[in-house]
Amino acid sequence: MPSGCAKRGGCPSDYVAVAIAVSCFFVLLSRSVLPCLIHKAPRSNSSSFWIPVIQVFSSFNLLFSIVMSVNLLQFKSQHWRRYCYLWAVWVEGPLGFGLLMSCRITQAFQLYFIFVKKRLPPVKSYVFLPLVLLPWIFGAAIIHARKPLNNECHLGLQWTFPVAGLHALYVLALVAFTRAIRHVEFRFDELRDLWKGILVSAASVVIWVTAFVLNEILIQISWLQVASRFVLLVTGGVLVVVFFSISSNQPLLSQISLKKKDNYEFQRMSLALGIPDSGLLFRKEEFRPVDPDEPLDKLLLNKRFRQSLMEFADSCYAGETLHFYEEVYEHGKIPEGDSIRRIYMARHIMEKFIVAGAEMEVNLSHKTRQEILTTQDLTHPDLFKNALNEVMQLIKMNLLRDYWSSIFFIKFKEEVEGGDEAMHKEGWSFSPPRMSSVQGSDDPFYQEHLSKSPTSRCSSPG
Repeated sequence: MPSGCAKRGGCPSDYVAVAIAVSCFFVLLSRSVLPCLIHKAPRSNSSSFWIPVIQVFSSFNLLFSIVMSVNLLQFKSQHWRRYCYLWAVWVEGPLGFGLLMSCRITQAFQLYFIFVKKRLPPVKSYVFLPLVLLPWIFGAAIIHARKPLNNECHLGLQWTFPVAGLHALYVLALVAFTRAIRHVEFRFDELRDLWKGILVSAASVVIWVTAFVLNEILIQISWLQVASRFVLLVTGGVLVVVFFSISSNQPLLSQISLKKKDNYEFQRMSLALGIPDSGLLFRKEEFRPVDPDEPLDKLLLNKRFRQSLMEFADSCYAGETLHFYEEVYEHGKIPEGDSIRRIYMARHIMEKFIVAGAEMEVNLSHKTRQEILTTQDLTHPDLFKNALNEVMQLIKMNLLRDYWSSIFFIKFKEEVEGGDEAMHKEGWSFSPPRMSSVQGSDDPFYQEHLSKSPTSRCSSPG
């Protein structure tokens, strides 16, 4: 039988494993929080925000439960280790590895419906995820009822393989969804990263099962007890970092360099998707005069005028209508045959402007809003037609009349007059800034507008 630190915990290798696990968790936190803080990305109320939060929560549970259940540390009081079934069964299972895998399966489920079925999933993520987690909950309840754990919080050998089978079942479920979307040409490498997640999780399960079996069969070998629990915790730490690093949640944000000077290349989804002339002002357009008697749809084709009107709308806390027009206008540039890019852009617009509580939710009729949210074809060319008509009416009624008498229009006229003179005198030529191609890392769940105009005051991060 093992004795000393092999039985009680507190071996030097145990503390090294704990240090590695703590480091891995802080790396996980930095990778999930720092890009948002540095680039001030708005928080969404959809799965784009909650799934990463749940992943961080489940990662902590997994690592902490391993520390508590396999006796890594030598506690002076055994009070905390009296709750073996809490740590080894519930926290490590349903609230740890099970929840982590359920998040990835939920993401794959959404990818399948959005890109294969070309419509939004019929089941909300906050409903689907608990359903996926049910087998883990039932399994934990059975183990808790049968009480197979010994005084060292170890499962008997007869329970090790069924538990390993439950781990493998979730890996196989993820494989099934991934195979269903393998033919989709994603713009942000979602498929590649899903396969990476499968590889990492499958390798972790194999290592854990091997360590568990050795721990149970060769319980009399002290050094093997110490080595197996070291492997368990270190593998768990590596799993949560790698798993989150390739998470299918924030494709644009994950590609932004932490250096602010590189931020401009990723400020818009249209830029990330390579839509021509996205958000660019050309000299010939910048100083083109406008006629107030022209129809609004023609006026808005002038990018410089559109920018001036947008600044005025932002100052009135009503900028969401112009931002919506801008995004729909960019969406219309994508060829109808390019279904993948149309889906990305449509999903982005819906998350940002259409869903209830969106970052810049526009005022639409219930009928129009539901037509978009329940569409059976995210690539339909007229998906936002009715919404755009309603928004154009709002712009005419609430913004345009006040704009003609505002300081913004006076400034616009002065720039037009001054710009024309400068162009004739100096013969300026202008070439648009280079747009780099985006090799993002995945998903349609967080295509948020990552930075807003410096004058924007119409929306809040929440």
